[in-house]
Amino acid sequence: MVNKKVKKVKIARQLMPEQEPAVRAKNFEEVPIGQNLETAILEASRCIQCKKPACVEGCPVGVDIPGFIKFIQEGKISDAISKIWEKNSLPAVCGRVCPQEMQCEGNCIVGKKGEPVAIGNLERFVADYERKNRSAVKPQKAALTGKKVAVVGSGPSGLTVASDLILKGHEVTIFEAFHKPGGVLVYGIPEFRLPKEIVFSEVAGLEELGAKLECNAVIGRSMTIEELFADGYDAIYLGVGAGLPTFLNIPGENLTGVFSANEYLTRSNLMKAYLFPEYDTPVIKGKNVITLVAEKVVLV
Repeated sequence: MVNKKVKKVKIARQLMPEQEPAVRAKNFEEVPIGQNLETAILEASRCIQCKKPACVEGCPVGVDIPGFIKFIQEGKISDAISKIWEKNSLPAVCGRVCPQEMQCEGNCIVGKKGEPVAIGNLERFVADYERKNRSAVKPQKAALTGKKVAVVGSGPSGLTVASDLILKGHEVTIFEAFHKPGGVLVYGIPEFRLPKEIVFSEVAGLEELGAKLECNAVIGRSMTIEELFADGYDAIYLGVGAGLPTFLNIPGENLTGVFSANEYLTRSNLMKAYLFPEYDTPVIKGKNVITLVAEKVVLV
């Protein structure tokens, strides 16, 4: 019998379904709709399971990317999310807003001769699947250490630190100045890019692990660092973000109708501009807009 080599069929990168332009132009809902199980498995099958996965080297937190993708290939979505949780407590967020094209996907070997594996889309799929089905077991926590840690700020930095510390057995309390947690994830990213409920769901997952959350707590005013230590905290992590803008110091930048990026995004998110006309957010509207980026002027 003559052995014939069977050429493996090349699978194209599975595109993420999105709202049609004519539809999304009239709402502020999330643009990508998300993949289904069939297309996720198909996309996962594009991964060649490298022995030295460069994608992991490109991931800031070192997620076992081939590991969780292998579980998707096998249809084991609960195992896939558990594998991600070993390193990343915010997969639904990271799958949406991480710059995968410069990190994991930017290092993907498959991408050297074609389109890289859609790692971000697969991470998002796994996280969304788990949020709907709640079939996976939460990560195992280490034995309690008796140590208390205060995390000031509930943005991505604070939430990540809180997750890691909880899993190590420490008692963690997150203090947030605003009335809702999330930091820049909620107040600095538009709704159509990252829905607020996605962030709140991830935070709820941390609370299920044992994290305590205190909103409307402006550390430095409602309570000082010294008072936190006096209250029994052994360590304090300051993840207060970069809330203040840096201005260009040019004539007219303090005129009505001129916003810093920080103010515009925070005002739009905090005062629910994405629910217009239900909420009449005090943001000046106009068809002719100029965006200043450093020393460059971009007309929109």
